[in-house]
Amino acid sequence: MTLSLALLVLAGCSTRGVKRGHKTTTHQHTTQKKNYVTTTTKDSSYVHPTMRPYSVFGKRYYPTKVRVGETFYGISSWYGPDFDGKATSSGEIYDMHALTAAHKTLPMNTIVKVTNRDNGKSVIVRINDRGPFVGTRIIDLSNKAAHQIDMVKKGTANVKLEVMGFKDQKAADRGAKGTAVKVKRQSLGYETYALQIGSFSQIDGALKTQEKYDGYRGYHTIIKDTEYNNKRVFRVWLSGFKSESEARDFKADSPFQNAFIVGE
Repeated sequence: MTLSLALLVLAGCSTRGVKRGHKTTTHQHTTQKKNYVTTTTKDSSYVHPTMRPYSVFGKRYYPTKVRVGETFYGISSWYGPDFDGKATSSGEIYDMHALTAAHKTLPMNTIVKVTNRDNGKSVIVRINDRGPFVGTRIIDLSNKAAHQIDMVKKGTANVKLEVMGFKDQKAADRGAKGTAVKVKRQSLGYETYALQIGSFSQIDGALKTQEKYDGYRGYHTIIKDTEYNNKRVFRVWLSGFKSESEARDFKADSPFQNAFIVGE
């Protein structure tokens, strides 16, 4: 990307960091671990292009699976006329009048409730793009969504994100617009459990822990690329426990005494 293009991008209303329709550099990680953010099983498996790691402005991002009920806090921005009608990272055409948003790592078609913590107003949006790539912002709302939580004039807002569910890809391909969103909800009763055995500010530390314990006593490791208090955090989970009691018994007889149990 040329300097002039970068400056043009940064001049947009939301200063997201990447202009709509611009292709970011995407490639597989060069370690022996494949698709290490979402799974570390030894068998190769297909990963949807929108869930593969990618790079923007020299920084690496790792799309990560999430569960219903997970919450995140940070700063929201919005984008509108300058990008209207241009392609998003998912391949859809951006519509500033639809209730959509961009997020750096949430799976495409994740349904998220966004609450403006400054005024209590909320809106439900569907993730269909990547960004924002400026500062500590965690989500970029469409113009319509930004209007609904009264943040257009200010430009940014302190927000809470809550994962509500996931929309069917076929329905998304038909280009649903407006306020009506059919959500495929998932039960908060977890099917499997994991132990969080590490938390790192840099991916290298997470990779070392992942590689060290992957396959330990028959369980596999997962790296979760998350944000906490406007900072990026890589969490390492030892995954595959069929019940909370199984995870608890394993922890009691393991070197992970300080780990805590999470539902998947």
